[in-house]
Amino acid sequence: MTMQRRIAVLAAVTALSATLVTAAPALATPGMSSPTLRKEAPIDLHIGSASWGARDLTPYDPKNPTQYQQILSTQFNSITPENDMKWDATEPAPGVFDFTGADAVVRFAEANHMAVRGHNLLWHNQNPQWVMDAYKSWTCDQAKAVLKDHITTVVGHFKGKIYQWDVANEIFHDTWDPNAYDANGQLRLRTDQNPFLYACSSDPVGLLEDAFRWAHAADPNAVLFMNDYAVEGINTKTDAYYALAQKMLADGVPLGGFGAQGHLDLDYGFDNSLQANFERFAKLGLQVAITEADVRVRVDANGQPINPADVQRQADYYGRMLQACLNVPQCTSFTVWQYTDSKSWVPGVFPGKGYATPYTADYTPKPAYYTLRNLLAEATPGRSPRVPMGS
Repeated sequence: MTMQRRIAVLAAVTALSATLVTAAPALATPGMSSPTLRKEAPIDLHIGSASWGARDLTPYDPKNPTQYQQILSTQFNSITPENDMKWDATEPAPGVFDFTGADAVVRFAEANHMAVRGHNLLWHNQNPQWVMDAYKSWTCDQAKAVLKDHITTVVGHFKGKIYQWDVANEIFHDTWDPNAYDANGQLRLRTDQNPFLYACSSDPVGLLEDAFRWAHAADPNAVLFMNDYAVEGINTKTDAYYALAQKMLADGVPLGGFGAQGHLDLDYGFDNSLQANFERFAKLGLQVAITEADVRVRVDANGQPINPADVQRQADYYGRMLQACLNVPQCTSFTVWQYTDSKSWVPGVFPGKGYATPYTADYTPKPAYYTLRNLLAEATPGRSPRVPMGS
């Protein structure tokens, strides 16, 4: 059965599920006695959600969790700190580290038998002011010393508690940027935006390779990822990542994975080369992952879809992302970027867009949720490796 046919068949099941939710409100929040995403997932796939420890998981009482916390722990077996492990949160002043929010994520995960995805160690955004004030005066060696200390301290603090780390995040320019390409027509690394790549602009790849080596030394068991948006299918940006991955592996760098964020928008179509893209990175010996999935929809002033048909289209996009992951055994995690609209970053960043997650703001599962759950169930729960499409 083709991917499109499988999704089409599931659409009917999803529509029926949504009807049942309307008819029977008791199904609106699946609990431990109901099928859940984590119960249906194959044992070789982590199904996760982002969460914000400082905001969403503090305080946390295991005997009296909030509704948000209860759903998070029953539906997902992996958690990514949405902001708590970024530079501005973990090292707000030089050499001064704060793991308050990040530790809250890890404690919640441990209490609920969830794995943790670390996010992130090297990015051009959300750096503390002290980095932004100083980096243009740094030599490459000075930048490396700062980065090495940060990576060693942060990864070391969580040693043995993180199964995947986003080491290098969004390191290539967007193809639509005015200065996206170098003199040879190659997509450029963000040497003009990332403070550490800027300081080492004469050898940015060397800096990246060192970052992975430092992270590996701090926690040899964590799988180390490159991660970006607009890299779902085979395109100019993923070609650049593919070439970089080949070089890093040839240089003996402990690169372990490639992550496609999966921030999609119904206005821009779905890239059907997602599975083929994952397959080529997998052939390099890397794990692959959907790391930050959400699907933006045009919404009205109340945050509801303007076009009712977009609700099912959203479910289709979610299903196609997950199916591509399920079809590639090396796809080891699928994470949504917050599971409920009440916590989503989308409305604050994309005017006129929202409704991007699998749950409504009042914690009602959408058709997207049921599409994900049905696909996970079809992938043969409890077996590893999962059953690939067409077998």
